[in-house]
Parts: sequence; C-alpha cells; structure tokens
Amino acid sequence: MKVFKFGGASVSSAVAVRNSVNILKMYPGNKVLVISAMGKTTNALEIVARKYFSQDPEVWNIFQEVKAYHSGIITELWGQAVLLPEVEKLFDQMNNRIKGERSMNFDYEYDQIVAFGELISTQIISLYFNYIGINNRWIDVRNCLKTDDLYRESNINWELSARLAKRLFTFESDDLYITQGFIGGTLTNQTTTLGREGSDYTAAILANLLDAEEVSIWKNVPGILNADPDFFPNTQKLDELSYKEAIELSYSGAKVIHPKTIKPLQNKNIPLFVKSFLEPEKQGTIIHSVEHPLELVPVIIVKKNMALITLTPYDFSFISINSVSEVFSLCAKYRLKVGLLQQSALDLSLAFDEPELGIEPLISQLQQKFEVKYNTGLDLVTIRYYLPETVTQISAGRKVYVEQKSRRTARMLLK
Repeated sequence: MKVFKFGGASVSSAVAVRNSVNILKMYPGNKVLVISAMGKTTNALEIVARKYFSQDPEVWNIFQEVKAYHSGIITELWGQAVLLPEVEKLFDQMNNRIKGERSMNFDYEYDQIVAFGELISTQIISLYFNYIGINNRWIDVRNCLKTDDLYRESNINWELSARLAKRLFTFESDDLYITQGFIGGTLTNQTTTLGREGSDYTAAILANLLDAEEVSIWKNVPGILNADPDFFPNTQKLDELSYKEAIELSYSGAKVIHPKTIKPLQNKNIPLFVKSFLEPEKQGTIIHSVEHPLELVPVIIVKKNMALITLTPYDFSFISINSVSEVFSLCAKYRLKVGLLQQSALDLSLAFDEPELGIEPLISQLQQKFEVKYNTGLDLVTIRYYLPETVTQISAGRKVYVEQKSRRTARMLLK
C-alpha cells in the first residue's frame, strides 16, 4: 500500500485535478490519497477566520470568493454547472459557523473554519473520481486521527488513532481512499489542525499507522532543491537525503517538508519520495535510511519574518540555567518557535517566528527582569555543508545580527 499526498498547487484547478488522475494510473495497487485545500484556499480561510473573529462584515466577501473559486473548478470538471450536495452541505456549515456567536479562543475558531478547505477539496475530488469511473471511498480523517485540544498545533494520540485508522482503511472492498491532510479531531469531536502545511505530516502519520511501503509527496518542483528558486538562481536537485538530514533541513525552515513528517517514517523505515506532479515520470528526491556518507552541495534555507530578542539581567547577574528556563517557559506560553539561541555571560539572544499578534506582550513580561533589545523583519539563513564563499555571498551588503557555525552548518540572522 502506498500513501500519496497532493498539495494545494497540485489540485488548484480542473487541469491539475485531471493531471492527478494520470499520476494515479501510473501506480496500480492500494493507495491512500491525502489531499490539501485547493490552491490558496487555506490563506483565504485564514482571512475568513480573522475577520469572523474581529466581527468584520468583509468576511462575507471572502467567503463568497472561496465558494465561487470552488464552483468554478466543479463546473470545469463536470463540463457544466452542477450541484454537489456533499459540497453544498460543507459550505452551509461554514456559512452557519460564520453567522454564529464566536468563542473567546481565536485558535479554536481558526481550526473550525480553516479545516473546511481540506473537507471541500477532498469531497470534490472524490466525487469527480467516482464520476469518471475511478471508484474510491471518502474518509473524514477526523474520525481516526485523534488529537489533544492544542488548537492550531495539536498532538496525535497514536495508540487510539492506530486502532481507528485500521478500522477505516481496511482495503477489503476498496483499493483507493481519499482523505484530508492537516486536520484531526479531539475525543469530543472538535476539529483541530496539525500546524501550517501539516498535510505532509498527515501522510506520514497514516503511512506509519497503516504500515505503508512508501509515501510520495507531489509538488510543483522536481524534488528537494538546494535552495529556493524564488530567491536563488541555478539551484540543484538533491537526489537523496537521509532521514537525519531531512529533519535538519525541515527544522531549519525548508518549506518542501513539514518538520514533523520524518519521524513517523523513520520509525518504520518507510521511504519518502518528493516528486513533481508536472513531470511525474522523473525520479525526484528520495528520503530514506542512508548508510554511506552524503556529499552534498551547499543547501541554503531562508526563513523570513523572524524576530530577535536579546536579554540582559538588570542586576548584571550571569545568564543561568534558571534564567534560560524562565525565558523558555514564556516562549512556550506564547507558543513561539525558537529557531536560534545564543548565550554569553550576560546576554541571551533568541530568534523566533514573528507571532501573528506581535511580540509586545512577551516584551512587556520580559522587561520585568531583563533589559530587552529586539528587532523584527529579519531573515534566518541556514547553510548546510557550507563553503566560506557561500557564507560571504549570502551576507554581502547585509547587516548580520547573529552568526553561528558548526562543522556542517552556518547560520546567520540578517536584515
């Protein structure tokens, strides 16, 4: 059994959905399709969630745009305007959600609204596949991937999810299942999400729970490249990566793979292929167990919109384990993802993704014990297998706030 994950770009139009059919035909046998929201739907629904929570009437315009976008894809797929009751039901549920009273928990409301992207896309694709004679079963993944209630970044209950998944994905009368990435459900059937871009993680979870032979992630790039082609010319494809190297890259901010994707696969030695849906016959990149040393070209990863804070105790006491522990407790409270840490006798510097609501509440609390300096709008550049000339090229003409080097990795926080 194989698990395929199709991202938003690979199902962003009727042409793209038809192309996914051609890819499926290349791989006979039992398959689970994990599908993201279509195109930029998640971005649009994030706006819907924010405007709903702030009671902005503009929410209805965005909602109608989302509905019109999906209606256009349906019309093109079926060759005429058709009513799909299953899809209309989901839009009615979202409509009623937006009309209703909001709670005081934005993260909870976010998950309830944004999850509709995956539910709608998978219903459309499942119905279309059945329409053209590709029999499949649609699964609501919330019925088997059970999580805690840490909204927007929930944690999987592995033991329970394994039992439920094996009941749903039996392959007794069906050889193709279609389900959602990114989302899960609590024990009380509240919708949760696994973190932004979490559909890769869903594919890895299901592969682990169902003992898949391999996972393929279909992207609009030929595989994992050594740099983002939007920022760097002359990129090179990496033919293979070890599980460890893939974790290093994803942790540093590589967008091709969700950071949590690798562990469930490595635990059961399941290979992961990253391939192009535009050129599906090509090899792509394989991530697997590697016994031989990897000789890689410099791999450059850029994380944008980073914040940097530097803390100095008012009383000039040393930065101690207790100080670090206290600061990290605050980071956990505000759910900050720290990507870089540097310490001296009197200074502690941390770089993290800028939170949506700003860093002022955190700064206010830290100022009770520390002198705080901070900057926002920075780039965190990580270079694996760096060369001196690569570091010089990246930093040329830019202000370097923090720089770190180890045997294989150079990291710089740049303006």
